[in-house]
Order: sequence, then structure tokens, then C-alpha cells
Amino acid sequence: MGSTRKEPVIALAGNPNTGKSTLFNALTGLRQHTGNWPGKTVLQTKGSYIYKGRKYTLVDLPGTYSLLANSLEEQVARDFICFGGPDATIVVVDATCLERNLNLALQITEITAKVVVCVNLIDEARRKKLKIDREKLSCLLGVPVVTTAARGGEGLPQLLNLVDQVVKGEIRPQPRLVQYDPEVETAVAKLVPQVKAVLGDLVNARWLSLRLLEGDLTLIEAVEKLTGKNKHVPCGWC
Repeated sequence: MGSTRKEPVIALAGNPNTGKSTLFNALTGLRQHTGNWPGKTVLQTKGSYIYKGRKYTLVDLPGTYSLLANSLEEQVARDFICFGGPDATIVVVDATCLERNLNLALQITEITAKVVVCVNLIDEARRKKLKIDREKLSCLLGVPVVTTAARGGEGLPQLLNLVDQVVKGEIRPQPRLVQYDPEVETAVAKLVPQVKAVLGDLVNARWLSLRLLEGDLTLIEAVEKLTGKNKHVPCGWC
């Protein structure tokens, strides 16, 4: 879903305790405000920063371990990435425990290709004598990867540059999507054309088909609310 906004909107996602809030504060400084997400009791924090003379809006999503909508925080994060049309999404992961954090990154790349993975706390990783092969990780994920230590400002210029390039289309990430069991892939292949027939490019059809197979009723409700119509979204379990 394309955007015609003059000010690009960037989503900031990540697990709790990855330094995401520190990164948000480092990028936006005092240019931020808080409130609640519409119709939710979950706190919403927005800010802005200037890069190469252009203003960017940065939306700090609730810290979550997944986007499976098992909590209000997960639902808010999922719906914004899926329906909010961010021009790019920064996924913050902890350099000291990549395996656990990359689960969320993989879920987000199933929804949108416009992702930059920010491997934060790289200073902590160095202290623990952990080495991150940024180029190999980028190749494996199919999206740009940058290492940062947000507290000290390390890597932030490189992060802003990558985000800028993704927004402008100078970098076109090609995520390596998870391939599921043949039975699941067969079911998804049958659902995708039906989803596209109903929703067009409004939602990533493959990702939505996977969620429908799980029986995610909250997602169906979100889609119907977004379209403003009582469209029949094909149920993966019907």
C-alpha cells in the first residue's frame, strides 16, 4: 500500500528490553508526545526527526514478542504495521540474544518488505565477546541490517541513512520468507487469490492467509473495520 504523505511515517518495533525506547529518545529528543491509541488503553508515543532536510514521523510501537495478537499491545503493533501504512519499519533486536528477538523480525517481514533491522546493544555484545556478522545477517534476512549502541549514538547515522534509502526506494528489501510445511503452503496458495479478490493490495495476502488459517478472529474484525464494509473475508478453517 503506497503512501502519498509528505512526511514519511516510520514504525519502531521490537521486543521489550532491546533499548527501543532509548533509540526512540535518541532520534527524536524532545520532539515527541504521548497519548492513547484510538479506542485502546495502550500508550501511544510519537516523535519526529529531521534527516537531510526532511521531517520524519517516528511511531514507537508497544514492545512485543510477537504479532499474534494475544494481547492488546500485540494487536496494536500488528494493526499499525499491517494497516497503518508505515513507509518503513525499524525492528530493534538485542545483539546479545538475537535468536529470541529475530522471531518478531521474521513476523514483520511477512507483513511488509520495507524493513530495516537494527541490532542494538552492540556495545553489550562486545563486552560479552559476541561478534555479529552484519552482512551475513542481512543476506539471510533479505533486509538491511545496522548495528547500534543507542545510548552512545553509535550507528545512528547509518540507521537513518538506511531508513531514508528504503523510504525513497533506493534500497528495495527482499525478505526471505519462512517456508512452512507443504500442507500449509498448499492451503495458503488456495487462500491468497480469494483474499486478493476481496481486499486487493490493502493487506499482504500471504500473511493474512496464514493468520486466517490460525483462526485469528481479531484480524477479521480489524479488516472489516478498515474497509468500512461487511466484506466476506475467506476463513481459512471453513
